[in-house]
Amino acid sequence: MGNRTSDTAAGKGATAGAATPETLWAALRDVVDPEIPTVSVVEMGMVNRVDVDADGQVAVEILPTFSGCPALDVIKGNVRDRLMREPGVDAVTVNFVFDPIWSSDRITPEGQDKLRGFGIAPAPISRGRPLKVLQGQPVACPFCGSGRTVMDNLFGPTPCRSIYRCLDCRNPFERFKAL
Repeated sequence: MGNRTSDTAAGKGATAGAATPETLWAALRDVVDPEIPTVSVVEMGMVNRVDVDADGQVAVEILPTFSGCPALDVIKGNVRDRLMREPGVDAVTVNFVFDPIWSSDRITPEGQDKLRGFGIAPAPISRGRPLKVLQGQPVACPFCGSGRTVMDNLFGPTPCRSIYRCLDCRNPFERFKAL
């Protein structure tokens, strides 16, 4: 495995019912990305693995979109807090792992739709294509759908987004970078 950082929360999980990986994955759909509150960490493809043992000990692996993301502590706390509410969960350990590395290809189709609805153009599916090729592709405006857009700034409000402008509806918008 790659580098890890972890944090553990222990408490009194409900005694009735046993937590399963499936119920925990479903619960994690409630945990939103703090910077884009319409999309969950599951839809962003950040949840790599969820394990639970018979004693209610849960281990979650999260793939950060960027290693220096300022929202990591918030994500860790929100994952832990949400899973601690599940029946049969007694303790939650959240590990940030960097192997495999997160890629924008991990964003689910539902997550891509939610990004568009929030005014962020999703990254193109990269599948190993060179970044120069991906950056040369047209970017559809999330507001009007026009392909007549231009990048105003490679550096957006966070390291994972760039600033674009639509030449038709004239709205500025962000685009998730292909990583």
